Amino acid sequence: MNNRVLSLALSRLLIAFITLMIVSFAVFFATTLLPGDTASILLGQAATPEAVEGLRKAMHLDEPAIFRFLRWIVGLVQGDLGTSYANEMPVADLIGGRFVNTLKLAGVTALFSVPIALTLGITAAMLRGSLYDRAVTVLTIGVISVPEFMIATSAVLVFAVYLQWLPALSVANEVTSFADLLRIYAMPVITLTFGVSAQMIRMTRAAVIETLNTPYVEMALLKGASRPRMVFRHALPNALGPIVNAVALSLSYLLGGVIIVETIFNYPGVAKLMVDAVATRDLPLIQSCAMIFCLGYLLLTTTADLIAILSNPRLR
Repeated sequence: MNNRVLSLALSRLLIAFITLMIVSFAVFFATTLLPGDTASILLGQAATPEAVEGLRKAMHLDEPAIFRFLRWIVGLVQGDLGTSYANEMPVADLIGGRFVNTLKLAGVTALFSVPIALTLGITAAMLRGSLYDRAVTVLTIGVISVPEFMIATSAVLVFAVYLQWLPALSVANEVTSFADLLRIYAMPVITLTFGVSAQMIRMTRAAVIETLNTPYVEMALLKGASRPRMVFRHALPNALGPIVNAVALSLSYLLGGVIIVETIFNYPGVAKLMVDAVATRDLPLIQSCAMIFCLGYLLLTTTADLIAILSNPRLR
């Protein structure tokens, strides 16, 4: 690894760290702006002002926001996510099982969406301008134009209400066989796969076409290389960086789409936990869930950037 590559990699890691600090600041102060008083919501309307004030002091809500932010950051660095206001349990314990469920949903979605998207994106680039390419392009633009809640609601109406093939709700702890696994994960995975694959197909197609237009690929074609050999032997290795970026950015789309999907299908994941925490103004839980999604996004994008830097032949 030469000095230029090392410098670019370290600068990207530094940018990721600075971004994480800025995001943590934004997450904390955005949650403090939520309407309603946390102590009043937890105690109910019948609570006396003295009781509300006592609870506020016990939860340090009477302190300036900057002091609470510093205490929270120190806790995060030490691995302490705090205590849930509503459940009076460590936030880490509440998130633990839910985080595994969200990872399962994301993993199954990636397992289906990545091969489908890469296949359609690469073949559409190989057959650029053909009827197949136009059909794939129209399909992806159509899917991107439809929001996740519309796809999820349509899936419920078709497969759960009219056809009655699949359950309307996805409860992960009901899995006792492979058939149950398919029934429970089918609609959430279908909904997420549509959005993730559409974005990935467009970016993969664009990356491969850009590489196919380079002089060395055209020279390989003039020397008699077949189109499949030209794509897989010459174009794809040099398009690895953009394709990895396309995959990472598309998978980071899961972090936003999973919130809608888990809520609609009542899937017991981190996103559903965060939505429920908003209703009770459980600030430590909201902040921790938001930071998990932010950290996941940064890990995906930073990893993609590092792979793009390391795989760039001009930097070797």
